[in-house]
Amino acid sequence: MRLVKYSHSCVRLEGDGVLVIDPGGFSEPVALDGVDAVLITHEHPDHLNLDALTEKLAGRPEVRIFTHDEVLPKLGDLASVTTTVDSGEEFTAAGFAVRAYGGRHALIHPDIPSVANLGYLVDGSVYHPGDSFDVPADATVDTLFVPVSAPWLKAAESVEFVRAVKPRRAFALHDSLLNDAGLGLSDSLMARLSGAEYRRLGAGQAVTL
Repeated sequence: MRLVKYSHSCVRLEGDGVLVIDPGGFSEPVALDGVDAVLITHEHPDHLNLDALTEKLAGRPEVRIFTHDEVLPKLGDLASVTTTVDSGEEFTAAGFAVRAYGGRHALIHPDIPSVANLGYLVDGSVYHPGDSFDVPADATVDTLFVPVSAPWLKAAESVEFVRAVKPRRAFALHDSLLNDAGLGLSDSLMARLSGAEYRRLGAGQAVTL
């Protein structure tokens, strides 16, 4: 499996097919080139760029989108190529085996309404939690994406999330809100405290798993 990290929370996985998770407004539309299936964790625009999705999927009705049913009204005409899933469901997307976890977005503030959020475990080894720290307790995760900056988290929670999941390696996720100084501090803390092999991949940087 080839993994390509794009800005913020967008991840592209390449195997027999191409699977893209959370192509949002902070990520590069090129992530969707040649995509076969898309996973959307939740409705927030930094995870769902409807304009880019609509443009890239134009004339390609075979491409499938998978997301929670609460996201469906946000997808416009793309609702017709969308399959809704819920926590605990298993399905196949672009040739990858996927299991959904979680259910709700992490709390930003009590005055801000909660939205649905699903984490996705791909091929039993790569876990993308979206905007949550939901632990896939029944899985042995090899590669974890860990959110490192958001209005809903603090550094200690990111560290404890990695410790709870116990992956072999962890890559930074949800990192576009930090400047260079903040990224450096976050990287230092995560590398020192998380207990996993930790890296932050640059936009478009690829690794083979």
